[in-house]
Amino acid sequence: MLLLAVAFIVTFVLLLYMVSPLISPKPLKLPGAHVVVTGGSSGIGKCIAIECYKQGAFITLIARDENKLLQTKKDIEKYCVNDKQVVLCISVDVSKDYEQVENVLKQAQEKLGPVDMLVNCAGTSVTGKFEDIEVNSFERLMAVNYLGSVYPSRAVITTMKERRMGRIVFVSSQAGQLGLFGYTAYSPTKFALRGLAEALQMEVKPYNIYVTVAYPPDTDTPGFAEESKTKPLETKLISETSSVCQAEQVARVIVKDAMQGNFNSSVGSDGYMLSILTSGMSPVTSITEGLQQVVCMGIFRIIGLFYLGSFDSIVRRCMMQREKSESADKTE
Repeated sequence: MLLLAVAFIVTFVLLLYMVSPLISPKPLKLPGAHVVVTGGSSGIGKCIAIECYKQGAFITLIARDENKLLQTKKDIEKYCVNDKQVVLCISVDVSKDYEQVENVLKQAQEKLGPVDMLVNCAGTSVTGKFEDIEVNSFERLMAVNYLGSVYPSRAVITTMKERRMGRIVFVSSQAGQLGLFGYTAYSPTKFALRGLAEALQMEVKPYNIYVTVAYPPDTDTPGFAEESKTKPLETKLISETSSVCQAEQVARVIVKDAMQGNFNSSVGSDGYMLSILTSGMSPVTSITEGLQQVVCMGIFRIIGLFYLGSFDSIVRRCMMQREKSESADKTE
């Protein structure tokens, strides 16, 4: 009886692997493709642009700082694989004026052709305790991190539908899967991208357009270095439970998953576990992926509870130390 059960499971898994390629999207080929990267002048965005350029893509970089854009253009062009490739730079704030964003993307498409892949990487972060963060910071982060992805996506989606092809990437964060101490302004903006991506994927899937949500961990970028200067002690201690990834590694994973049309893109074992735990009703691009989620959910939930317990312990310990220090100061 046991052998029969094992044989059934093995047969079932083999069938899943055989059927899976039939329902998975056809991979996007990057040679000659037009890739637009917002927030592409530094960090993960810059590395994504380099990774796509290495594979023969034409690149449009969008960011606010024109000087940084021009320097990044020079850095990317070092990886040229043929003399036809072009790196186009556009200086614009993607979070302020939709019509302006729409116009510059029209110009980019007139020069380099329709957008095959849009990578929404523009973003910023503010850390601090909820009551210490300025109210306008909540508004600014929602504008940059959320609307800064809505506007470029809205500007290219019609053409993608007409062509019956395209990839749209939203670069979220592991803080967009799990709310953490110190990220009350940042996390909601990254959670919002998940909701946008799920709803948009349902709309555009019949048109052979696939959406990817990337959840990078702490990554060694200029933005991360700047963010670390204002992190509360609790946030720093929680961050120490995981390692800091290199931007090049994160970029390679995101580009690969976007090309394959995967909805979730994560890095490392912690990222894989979080993607399983937070999969909920998110779409899958293969039966195998769905099976992994079903099988691993229970055990990963148990592991996740231990993580949450340790985070709560860190916060409680810091609070007690702070109160003890304040009490000692008053008695002096």
